[in-house]
Amino acid sequence: MSLLKYESQLREPLVDGDKDYHQVTEDICRPIEAKPGRLWYIGFSIAVCLLLFGIYSVYREVTYGTGEWNLNKTVGWGWDITNFVWWIGIGHAGTLISAILLLFRQGWRTGVNRAAEAMTIFAVICAGQFPIFHMGRVWMFFFVLPYPNSRGPVWPNFSSPLMWDVFAVGTYFTVSLLFWYTGLLPDLATLRDRARTKFRKMFYGVTSFGWSGSTKHWQRHESLVLVLAGISTPLVLSVHTIVSFDFATSVVPGWHTTIFPPYFVAGAIFSGFAMVQSLLIITRKVLNLEDYITVGHIEAMNKVIILTGSIVACAYLTELFVAWYGQNQYEWWAFRQNRANLFSPYGWAYYGMMFCNVVSPQLFWSRKLRRNIAFTFFMSVLINVGMWFERFVIIVTSIYRDYLPSAWSTYYSPTIWEVGFYLGTLGLFFTCFFLFAKYFPVIAVAEIKAILKTSGENYKKKMTETEKMDAEKFYIEEVENASAH
Repeated sequence: MSLLKYESQLREPLVDGDKDYHQVTEDICRPIEAKPGRLWYIGFSIAVCLLLFGIYSVYREVTYGTGEWNLNKTVGWGWDITNFVWWIGIGHAGTLISAILLLFRQGWRTGVNRAAEAMTIFAVICAGQFPIFHMGRVWMFFFVLPYPNSRGPVWPNFSSPLMWDVFAVGTYFTVSLLFWYTGLLPDLATLRDRARTKFRKMFYGVTSFGWSGSTKHWQRHESLVLVLAGISTPLVLSVHTIVSFDFATSVVPGWHTTIFPPYFVAGAIFSGFAMVQSLLIITRKVLNLEDYITVGHIEAMNKVIILTGSIVACAYLTELFVAWYGQNQYEWWAFRQNRANLFSPYGWAYYGMMFCNVVSPQLFWSRKLRRNIAFTFFMSVLINVGMWFERFVIIVTSIYRDYLPSAWSTYYSPTIWEVGFYLGTLGLFFTCFFLFAKYFPVIAVAEIKAILKTSGENYKKKMTETEKMDAEKFYIEEVENASAH
């Protein structure tokens, strides 16, 4: 009966089926120990092909210069910086799910946090490549590193938001990696103890750092996780805030606005949760993990998507209002002609962004659609397309026509090597995720076991039956007492 204090019976189970501790271990470890299926090989092969095409595209850019990209005297930032901001945004949801929901004691995070943390690390790796290769002379990238210098205020320029990006993204990646790996340690020890080959036993033995499951290890583990969660929480807000400073501190019409920091953070969480949905819906099906990544998890994340999508929609309208109300003719012209004009060269991108990010997420107000797996997968892809449109609109439509009409670009479109670089990062992302799903637990075994007796379906049924029996017993006692009086 004491368990009833900690879990409401109105909430649906977070673990479906008649599971015990042994069955949890078997279900989550089986895909790692078994031979990969045909779908895994097909997906992995496609990802590797995209990665190889991306490597060749980068080779072309490094060898022949940024002239291989269709950048011109006006559009100096094109697909490269658009994709940088897009990937950084996707990397936000992992730390949010892991750190902030852990601090708020949200049990539903346990089924999705491990994959989301891995997604964060892979997305940041993909994002970090774009600014480096955008420099053209890649071997000069040390100029953006925060090292002491005697060159004066030129390089490194500590007044530049681009330099702050290096601090923020580097710190975010380091803390996220530590957070992810710390959570993996108990599960790596489980795989070590179950290993049947010498190589697997050695590999998981080295990576688990001698984890024994002792009380001292668990105490230190939980303390470290809480400390890392506390450090990660402000990083969630700071990273994309600083990325937004790349734009907000300029005087370019369409960028010079103070709404960018919260607007970018909300958009990053919005796109990050959508990518988590895309990955987990496929993962739960391919690895047969429907009992651990339940419809309840999908619905909870869809609720976050509604919230952040509504914030993003409010930000879009606020931008238009401020541009009109501020009476800055250049700012208002940038919004009225460059973006909101359907017949402008990039009108298609602006209205595609508005449809994908503002109109379509409102369908999730319907509980039936929130719990529909196929619809959720379609919407998650659509939202990420819309968030890519948003970054493209912010960057390209603001600079292809700015203060000097003589410098106006007629139209910017990417070359095959720009597209190839982007596809290569997609290939890198999915190659890493396929390898992660094959050799590491996609779901945190230890954390699932921690909530099993309060949120498992069979345990909740037993608690409900016990609750009914206690209610009947209480009713009988009350009737007998009334009769006696």
